[in-house]
Amino acid sequence: MATIHSIETIVSDADVHGGQPIIAGTRIRVTDVVASHLYRGHNPDELAVNFNLDLGRVYAVLAYYYQHKAEIDALMQTEADRAETYRDRLAQSGRLIRVE
Repeated sequence: MATIHSIETIVSDADVHGGQPIIAGTRIRVTDVVASHLYRGHNPDELAVNFNLDLGRVYAVLAYYYQHKAEIDALMQTEADRAETYRDRLAQSGRLIRVE
């Protein structure tokens, strides 16, 4: 009979980042690591250095992402939409500072 070993690297806590998935023992959101991987092109070694994580945790985050891709993609899209709305409000109020 096979034994299933769980990896308890990704957790959710309603008191931390509104219950978004984070890396256990940290406040680092799965979405932050995944966004750096997908949109900045950081490889696992770079992610480990940038987020001060061991490679096991980095790979656990990436595995979690690919196992829950639709959910995490939707969460990242919601955050992007929220940021765009906030940016638009700042622009409309004249408080948006443009750096060129």
